[in-house]
Amino acid sequence: MAVPPSMLGLVESAGLAAVAYGPGTQEQINTATDFLLAVQNPIGKLREVMDHVGQIWAEKGATLMSLAKGADLLLAGMSEQGPAANIAEYYGIPLAALHFFPAQVLISSSGWLYSDITKEVADAQRRALGFPNTTGPSPQQLVDGGSLEIQAYDEIYFPEVAADGRRPFVGALTLELPTDADDEVLSWIDEGRPPIYFGFGSTPVANPDTVAMISAACAQLGERALICSGANDFSRVPQSDHVKVVDAVNHAAIFPACRAVVHHGGAGTTAAALRAGIPTLILFADWLDQPLWAGAVKQLEVGFGRRFSEITVETLVADLRSVLAPRYVAQARAVATQMTKTAESLARAGNLLEDTARRGRVVRFRR
Repeated sequence: MAVPPSMLGLVESAGLAAVAYGPGTQEQINTATDFLLAVQNPIGKLREVMDHVGQIWAEKGATLMSLAKGADLLLAGMSEQGPAANIAEYYGIPLAALHFFPAQVLISSSGWLYSDITKEVADAQRRALGFPNTTGPSPQQLVDGGSLEIQAYDEIYFPEVAADGRRPFVGALTLELPTDADDEVLSWIDEGRPPIYFGFGSTPVANPDTVAMISAACAQLGERALICSGANDFSRVPQSDHVKVVDAVNHAAIFPACRAVVHHGGAGTTAAALRAGIPTLILFADWLDQPLWAGAVKQLEVGFGRRFSEITVETLVADLRSVLAPRYVAQARAVATQMTKTAESLARAGNLLEDTARRGRVVRFRR
């Protein structure tokens, strides 16, 4: 497994060998932010972004060339799909891609970003491998070329993607690992009214008053708040009796004991909330898939979203009161019965990968 340096410990704790691959998680976030800035200011940022992406692709390509030699299958995440496809073609091994949100939906709204920025660096890699340029790679080309493209989310979110019929859905993939805080948090929950969960994942929270706003809003409503800081340091934030702050919890264990989930709009957190059968409020940034998940929960009528930059104590009070309404609670319970169970998701994905490796179908791009 080739993973960002920050994930080496996690992979190795599961008993697997891991190699550092590319930049760390925060640097990847910064790179993706630069992509978005390039959309807004293409003249000033495009060349800088392309040079940076080209350097990253070259470094990742060198690592993949070494690791993929002699492999039966190359499995790539969304951001690695392009360079991995070229190397899989070079070695003549099948490629599988893992998507935790529908890439084609994102590309349809910003297609030039993929065609102009990634095409140049992809073609540079292909020339270095002795291949001609191609008009991709894009998700559509990879599917057309025979690649397995696993959708690691449930099709009920995006029925228009499911209608394509060529991208198998497996549901969200998660290990549901326990954390050191789980028992303490469950004991705290048992002491009073079920809390509202607030989590930010890997999204940095720039506003230092966020915890104070959450505390004030929940106090007005007579609710308790469980806040998971994620990538943020809330250790110096004043504590109150109705608010508990921890670094992380096992969503599968904690969410069923909560009244609602308020979060940043990550794919995994969204799936965990829906599997738990509780309503969701997504406070999203304009960050790749976060607005997509906010739209999805609204479409499913299990909650809704708001831009994180727009929240105040007043809006948070109103949104929490709305999302806790009986209609959202009832719909969340109904949708939970349609979500793929964790064990089934893992089994489906494993079966698809094994079948692809046995068939040995090699992806070849159209010239």
